[in-house]
Amino acid sequence: MIDAKNLPVLVTIGDPNGVGPEIAVKAAISLFDANGLRPLLVGDKHIIEPLAESAGFGVEARDGRWGGNSKTVDLYDASRMSIFDYDPGIVSAAAGRATIGYVEDALFLLKQKTGRAIVGCPHSETAVNQSGRVFSGYPNLLSELLATGPDSVFLMLVGGGMRIVHATLHEAIGVALDRITPELIAKAAMAADAALRDLGIANPRIGIFGINPHAGENGLFGKEDDEIVVPAVKKLNARGIDIIGPEGADTMLMRKDIDVFVAMYHDQGHIPIKLMAGRNASAVSIGGDVLFSSVGHGAAFDIAGKNIADPEPLIRAIRLVGGSC
Repeated sequence: MIDAKNLPVLVTIGDPNGVGPEIAVKAAISLFDANGLRPLLVGDKHIIEPLAESAGFGVEARDGRWGGNSKTVDLYDASRMSIFDYDPGIVSAAAGRATIGYVEDALFLLKQKTGRAIVGCPHSETAVNQSGRVFSGYPNLLSELLATGPDSVFLMLVGGGMRIVHATLHEAIGVALDRITPELIAKAAMAADAALRDLGIANPRIGIFGINPHAGENGLFGKEDDEIVVPAVKKLNARGIDIIGPEGADTMLMRKDIDVFVAMYHDQGHIPIKLMAGRNASAVSIGGDVLFSSVGHGAAFDIAGKNIADPEPLIRAIRLVGGSC
């Protein structure tokens, strides 16, 4: 039987025209001698090799086994991006297709038990949608590729001493509010509970944000919390999950006895994490059978190709799924 700890973390290079390839190579070099964390990049050799060579490293094509002792960056050559379409700094449909292709290849490697987790470099939702694929982020993509159904994979942001799971994510606020149900909140909270247990927290305490200011304050600011959130909390408590709320997000975030919060919509969860952690935040897709993390920043097309991007957020994400953070 293969011990997953002996398998590499797979790092997909994200949008190849963004900073993903650069930070992937820098992270691989930084973790070259890290025990159990040396990653396997999933990308195109013609993109990765010049970046590695500029740092004095070669490229070793591999299918998921650990790299040797040679001074190389380990790479699964996905051959998803034509050399003629590679154009750092440009948003394109070709780059969007490649972004999805790298994730598909990484999932294939996981199924072949040649990797233990995936970390995705930053993507461009515009580029992927230009390719003709409806895309609103890695969680929805994973639920599609894994065929686990809608609302089966959720985003958890980690940073600034906080973990926040999002019941809804990249959608118009009106659409998000219409979609919030007791069942959706319960799914998000149960995914959070399972994810934290996998990360080593035996009995996680979960805090549920209210939808309205002050969680409605007994109907003064709306009935949605009493009619939607409270039933979800009661259901979860009945299942033995340690959960409190709903409570206004502004006051609940000050509590120090909460292991993970559940936000109702995108900005409610993103703003505090980005405020406290900035681009050092890590994003973890939870609820599926795959351990998948990504960075909390974008593709940074304005500096792509300049070799000045900071790999530290990516290194944090690799350490997060690798069990060293």
